[in-house]
Amino acid sequence: MLSESSATTVRATLPAVGAAIGEITERFYARLFAAHPALLRNLFNRGNQAAGTQRQALAGSVAAFATHLLDHPDQRPDALLGRIAHKHASLGVTPEQYAVVHEHLFAAIAEVLGEAVTPEVAVAWDEVYWLMANALVAIEKRLYEESGGHRGLRPWEVVERVAETADVVTFRVRPVDGGTAVRGFRAGQYVSVGVALPDGARQIRQYSLSGAPGDSVRQFSVKRVQGAADGTTPDGEVSHHLHARVRAGDVLELSEPYGDLVLGDDGDRPLLLASAGIGVTPMVAMLAALAADGHRAPVTVVHGDRSPADHALRADHTAYAAKLPDAAVHFFYERDAEPDARTGLVDLADVDVAPGTRAYLCGPLPFMRAVRGQLLAKGVAPADIHYEVFGPDLWLAAA
Repeated sequence: MLSESSATTVRATLPAVGAAIGEITERFYARLFAAHPALLRNLFNRGNQAAGTQRQALAGSVAAFATHLLDHPDQRPDALLGRIAHKHASLGVTPEQYAVVHEHLFAAIAEVLGEAVTPEVAVAWDEVYWLMANALVAIEKRLYEESGGHRGLRPWEVVERVAETADVVTFRVRPVDGGTAVRGFRAGQYVSVGVALPDGARQIRQYSLSGAPGDSVRQFSVKRVQGAADGTTPDGEVSHHLHARVRAGDVLELSEPYGDLVLGDDGDRPLLLASAGIGVTPMVAMLAALAADGHRAPVTVVHGDRSPADHALRADHTAYAAKLPDAAVHFFYERDAEPDARTGLVDLADVDVAPGTRAYLCGPLPFMRAVRGQLLAKGVAPADIHYEVFGPDLWLAAA
């Protein structure tokens, strides 16, 4: 994929670029938003920008892509690209925006690295960027075609609002245009939800669809995001807006469903669905789909939460699992655990994991790292462990 001359240059300069990538991405976003302030108000997540997590995710993905080009020159990192492309498609990203990003990213690289950016270095890293950008454009084009050719968000009316816990609300919505058919989705996918905030900004967030895939309306559940007490991370402005202001009859904007954490062609393979906190939402949709499809192989359900009262969609979680002929349920609560649950953090030491299990994980990053390590120790193949990160994917950034 990468030309031989560029590969030599990228290999030689990757340590320097990697060491400076955090500063590069910080300057990149500052330049981008100064030139295009509407992108921060109406497309990018302002909370992630304030917390710095989007910069970390961008740095991690660029470094991971360049490293993959060097280590596996004949392979395209489709898992990495696919995750990014699904997010971009849910936001309605266009091919033209990649040129805008290129302009400000390479200006930031030149600012930070100075004279080290020789013409040869610039050409090599330009090739890396466009290999990644063009691959994303191609994947996103296919995703748009699969979604019926629709790009961007359209209006949906809230028909029901259900308080699941003190911090989680479920919204059920249908198209404002009643004649518009509701397209199906794959269990585990999410939608982008756009809201108009009091300051006039249009902010967009992604929420997993938590209803059964065959429903004629869409259902997603929102946890109110609380910022850190020390002020290092802000409250979730969209989640707080949805909790405080949105009721039945209000209109939201939704994208088509996207996301690559979906049930595969698992056939009779044993499955393990592990979640923590609001990570339960895609798992409930998966259980609903498995029950509807008559899945008969073993399914192990694992969930961790602060307490039973904080376990969103707990009734659905339990009911769908009960419809499966061979399901084992393991709930872990930090406090107030009932007799059929366990006290403490999720621990798979005493959980049977059948040979050939395919696992799906969703929850906070430390939880997923811990569960993945335990699954590997039990013999689950790395290729059979799939995960979903809510927000910027920091797995690679922290690796």
